[in-house]
Amino acid sequence: MDISLFIAGAEWLWILVIVGIVLFGAKKIPELARSMGKATAEYEKARLEAEKELIKYKGTVNREKLEDIARSLGIDYINKSDEELREEIEKAIKKS
Repeated sequence: MDISLFIAGAEWLWILVIVGIVLFGAKKIPELARSMGKATAEYEKARLEAEKELIKYKGTVNREKLEDIARSLGIDYINKSDEELREEIEKAIKKS
């Protein structure tokens, strides 16, 4: 790995930090970080819940339940068979 790429990346990181402080103020930065953390936690919670439901009902999940799970994971479920939808859901769960 070329050290100059690391240095250039570090410079951009500092620039972004300074711009963030100027735009939002030093007091807002921790609040924004907490909001991002909460959003990430909610996403992870929804993903785990969908994974648990899929495992619990694997093989007996009806179309409506598959569509609900797909919707919560952001998967397009229109014009897909149940088996294709199950595969897409499993891929999305493994990917994240």
